[in-house]
Amino acid sequence: MKFQQGYSQSQQQTQKLAMTQKLQQAIQMLQFNTEELRDYVETASLENPLFEVVAPKMRSDLMMMNDHSKNDYIGQIADQHESLFEYLINQIHLNYRETFLRKLMLGLAEYVDSNGYLQIDEETFKKEYQATDIQLLDALTLLQQLDPPGIGARNLQECLMLQTERDDYAPNLAYLLLEEAFDKIANRRFEQLAKEYQLTMPQIQEIIDYIRSLNPFPGAGFGESIPDFIIPDLTLVRSKDGSLHVLSNKRGQLKLNFQENYFNRLQQQADEETKEYLKEKLQQFEWLKRTIGQRKDTILEVGKLIVAHQEHFFLDKKGSLKPLMLKEIAQEAGVHESTVSRAVNGKYIETDFGVFELRSFFVNKVNDEDTSADEVKQLIRTMVDAENKNKPLSDQKIADLLKEKEQKVSRRTVAKYREALGIPSSSKRKRFD
Repeated sequence: MKFQQGYSQSQQQTQKLAMTQKLQQAIQMLQFNTEELRDYVETASLENPLFEVVAPKMRSDLMMMNDHSKNDYIGQIADQHESLFEYLINQIHLNYRETFLRKLMLGLAEYVDSNGYLQIDEETFKKEYQATDIQLLDALTLLQQLDPPGIGARNLQECLMLQTERDDYAPNLAYLLLEEAFDKIANRRFEQLAKEYQLTMPQIQEIIDYIRSLNPFPGAGFGESIPDFIIPDLTLVRSKDGSLHVLSNKRGQLKLNFQENYFNRLQQQADEETKEYLKEKLQQFEWLKRTIGQRKDTILEVGKLIVAHQEHFFLDKKGSLKPLMLKEIAQEAGVHESTVSRAVNGKYIETDFGVFELRSFFVNKVNDEDTSADEVKQLIRTMVDAENKNKPLSDQKIADLLKEKEQKVSRRTVAKYREALGIPSSSKRKRFD
């Protein structure tokens, strides 16, 4: 048998994105917030004598706006290195309208210590705010729904229970044992627990291991920070006919002033080496200006699409956020998901009822349905408010009613949302009058 070796040539065409240095810099500039972009451009101007940077005058602009506007722009702060207090306040303003209940929540947030625990004399607080027991309980329940899980607890037991009830993967009976047998867990009376709750020792061990994995100090991950003023990237304007328009915020835009006289003078007197240097710096200036413009256009386009999806939230005082994913905006904008992610992180939109980070408008769906958890909670609250108190709705009945409204939610999810809303079980809601 003869061994034969053949050679052949073939041509194959492939498409490949080359990550040039300028492309990498453009991607990085999109990810920058306003302050980071300003620092980057100012650093570039130090190496390029052909332009100077005119940064937005944050304090003077904000002071002027406070003289001519009802909005409190100075009260808007950046959330870089947010303190726990700032993080809670931002969530309250985003999720709740201006009501007495929100006022109570804001008041309670001031008494949450650095570890995340509520340090408060409830009687003194009620007198200060002229609140009833029910009002205080409702405000506390809503505060304890905020992130991080376990926040606003009044003791360790409550902190661990709050985290467990929000965890779909918590072992069975973990919440019940924390509620009914916390002292026995703390004193390691595991065999007694197994006997009382008819569990095996491996099952008890699984529950104990889970409890140990919980965070006893939910607020400890936040550091104190010095508040910074921010100027939003976008502004939402409502026309007389009620339509919404998203505009780039001119107050937050950097201006690059080209030193034309300086450039012309040097170009006329320069030798070939200097002319080459001027050409390079001119190209750098033009690229920088063009990239800043593209960044502004991308953020504006993404902002318009977000507002279009969440229009109900901006138009209705009781409106809730709709489910929205990064990939939906990416497909409509014709860009990659990572581009949308960079365009919303650290970028803010100014409205007539507050300033919000763009990323906060992305909400996951419930059970892959076109419904957000916020919408389902509102439906549950409405059903409970309208129920016959002599025959209150069970969790399964609520799940069935939601299904009739084309909201496919399991009984366990209903129970989870009901508890998150501070609504007692049907047996505790029943009245005999």
